[in-house]
Amino acid sequence: MLNITKMVIALGLMAGVCATALAQEVTYRKDIRPLWQDKCSGCHGPSAPYLGEFMENEKKFTQQLKGPRMDTYADLIFFVGWPDTGAIMRRLNDGAKGGKPGNMYQYLGASEEERQKNLKLFKDWIGPGAWIQKRWKARGEVPGVTKEELDAMRVKY
Repeated sequence: MLNITKMVIALGLMAGVCATALAQEVTYRKDIRPLWQDKCSGCHGPSAPYLGEFMENEKKFTQQLKGPRMDTYADLIFFVGWPDTGAIMRRLNDGAKGGKPGNMYQYLGASEEERQKNLKLFKDWIGPGAWIQKRWKARGEVPGVTKEELDAMRVKY
């Protein structure tokens, strides 16, 4: 009887841990999309150009306050994994580990506290150890992203 009681308690604890982990999991639908709609959609929404068109006419679109389109999950992960690897991380970075903040960090919130909270949400979504600022290919002294770094990216839908 004592063994059964211990097993029931252990299963209950495991279920509680699993439920807590699932409740805290950051997903695109639940967490990132609402944040993106609030903070990013004005410049990166459905009227913005796709990445290729933006790159061909960057000056024109920048003058129009339009960045590359990121209004769907598929469009947004272009700027996390590929083809513009690490762009989200470079643009939203707060500069805390040396260097200056990315050019989009300021738009994550009205206060430093709000910006840090929203940055943490993006970091949690991308995954532990996956907040890298490398590009697909090496550039200068900065090596290209590794397979292990790409594997660490979670970006749950």
